[in-house]
Amino acid sequence: MKDENLPIIKEVIVVEGKDDVAAVKRACQAQTIITRGMGISREIIESIRQAQLRCGVIILTDPDGPGEKIRTRIQQAVPDCKHAYIYRDRKGLRSPVGVEYARPETIMAALGSAKATVQEEQRAYYSMLDLIDWGLAGGEQAQTRRDRLGKLLGMGQTNAKQFLKRLNGYGIAYEELLEGLRQLESPEIQDARKGNQVEQ
Repeated sequence: MKDENLPIIKEVIVVEGKDDVAAVKRACQAQTIITRGMGISREIIESIRQAQLRCGVIILTDPDGPGEKIRTRIQQAVPDCKHAYIYRDRKGLRSPVGVEYARPETIMAALGSAKATVQEEQRAYYSMLDLIDWGLAGGEQAQTRRDRLGKLLGMGQTNAKQFLKRLNGYGIAYEELLEGLRQLESPEIQDARKGNQVEQ
């Protein structure tokens, strides 16, 4: 099944690792945020908070102790998230357990139980050409500019392709984006950028 034919989920799905992202991508089209296990940084929490405000969040962690601790920590920091669960098979304790091992239909069933919002289409407000024009892709300073703009907009640090997906998926207003780009050009930001170049 091609990605274009997979269901489109409006909410951002929070998972523990890259293998979990791959499993989610086999089941649906959705934005994801990786917690990187128990070491959830303040920046990741802020990214989850912004995602919750903009389009909603579904927490999908493994059905084990660490997964539940991550789920609880996020819920305490960002209330009102939706919760999707992958259930452990008690009869097959030796079988691998976790989101990364779940079949696409199992993940979709979990998202359905969490009342995920399925969209008919994903609107593309911005294109990769826009990112290039704004110096957010294809240039030497593109990564630095994306990192800073991502922080200003609460979108986290991503590559250009993921940044574009979040801009469109989060429904970032054009005026808000322009204001962020203006702040990138402020003297304070430029001085900080030069300082980072020296450190590297």
